[in-house]
Amino acid sequence: MHLRKETLFVRTWALRNVLLLWLIRPVVLELNDQRCVIRIPLNWITRRRDIGAMYLGTLCMGADIASGLVPFRIVQEKKARVTILFKDISARFLKRAEGDVVFTCSAGEEVSALVERTLASGEREEMTVRVVATVPEKLGNEPVAEFDLTLSMKRR
Repeated sequence: MHLRKETLFVRTWALRNVLLLWLIRPVVLELNDQRCVIRIPLNWITRRRDIGAMYLGTLCMGADIASGLVPFRIVQEKKARVTILFKDISARFLKRAEGDVVFTCSAGEEVSALVERTLASGEREEMTVRVVATVPEKLGNEPVAEFDLTLSMKRR
């Protein structure tokens, strides 16, 4: 089961801003103030034909979406004028992603605190956000990749 409204929002935003993101067809499975879960299907666009696994770039895009939607949602709810960007990314690729990949970010409480610090200080504030990628249909909850992204925010 996926969230149709949220999935449509992500795909529409991607169509206008990042066409490649639109092409990989992300699906929002869960989105609230605590966590975000995104699925990216393994298909002819996202799969390396020689090994049958998902492209590294597609995996990084999934981590970007999963970690970015939580702060985006929190900033929207607070109607805050905050710039959100990622400063860097670190990844550990543990296994081949040979099926649809599910990206989970559970940093909602920390992100909410970061937004509050950003609004209070007016200065740039940063934190590391963890995203875990799994292929539930083949490996259950065993991670295929782990990402650490540095989230940076500044009041506009």
